[in-house]
Amino acid sequence: MTVDSPQPAVQRLPGRPRADSPVPGARARVLTTAGRLFYDEGVRVVGVDRLIAESSVTKATFYKHFGAKDTLVLEYLAARHDLEAAELTSLSDAHGGGRATLEAYLEIVVARLLTVSFRGSAFANAASEFSDPTHPVRLAIEEHREWLRYEMVSLFKAAGHPMPGDAADDLVLALDGAQVGAYAGDAIAAAAALRRSAGRLLEA
Repeated sequence: MTVDSPQPAVQRLPGRPRADSPVPGARARVLTTAGRLFYDEGVRVVGVDRLIAESSVTKATFYKHFGAKDTLVLEYLAARHDLEAAELTSLSDAHGGGRATLEAYLEIVVARLLTVSFRGSAFANAASEFSDPTHPVRLAIEEHREWLRYEMVSLFKAAGHPMPGDAADDLVLALDGAQVGAYAGDAIAAAAALRRSAGRLLEA
């Protein structure tokens, strides 16, 4: 049986605005460009010169705002985390938590798996490019996953599941598999398998 962990405090870089805050000018263009290229093509393959060119900023402006590419990667992942956290908060507010929120969340995930632009989990993709488990990027990914597990535990508890920690672990693993399966294989089959796995957990 899994021991529930306390809610992780997801770290943000000093001064970094939330994903839902307006970010003006050149900085916003770099973040938007990085978000698109890093997700579509990968982190390592996209160089600083290309980010600068496609963002229409100068090299000096890029380094003024970010200092190094790894800082931008952390910004990219933090923005993805903020969007997912805001999405889950909105669902909890709308559905009252528990089973209804879990079901609504799963429907959103399934819809995402079936989109043409889906390229897998941004966090899993980034993790595959940073082999050092102590690298700040890997630590940011770990914090995101701890946050996701904590939220799933909370929702299963509210749904009255007898073993919410185990159920959360099973669902996170099912989400991982569905995202890989949808990108690398048959998205429809992956989405159906995720629904079946989640349904069994919710009926426990």
